[in-house]
Amino acid sequence: MNIPANLKYTKDHEWISIEGDIATVGITDFAQKELGDIVYVEVETLDQTLDKDEVFGTVEAVKTVSDLFIPLSGEIIAFNDKLENTPESVNSDPYGAGWMIKIKITNEAEIDSLLSSESYKELIGV
Repeated sequence: MNIPANLKYTKDHEWISIEGDIATVGITDFAQKELGDIVYVEVETLDQTLDKDEVFGTVEAVKTVSDLFIPLSGEIIAFNDKLENTPESVNSDPYGAGWMIKIKITNEAEIDSLLSSESYKELIGV
């Protein structure tokens, strides 16, 4: 199970990479394995400002659809539009080509509520 130490995580299985006031978000290796083959990623919240834990989109796998929750309050400033044609990138490279959105963070204090890689490993029992 790939759980990079340099990222932050949520209990809802999103990963977060933070550079300054911009966060890149995707789903974890654990989440993509649980979902199975991903066939569609939908994000209709581009250019919207959402509060932490609001739904920013959905990910559709062969047998299920799951909501995606924004890990930090902020404006969604980018969507990985390559996922429209290659949603399977979330399965093959969840921490690289499978990233989903970029957020301009509006409440940096919320970063402290994110999980470290060690805490996330405990959450999923690895």
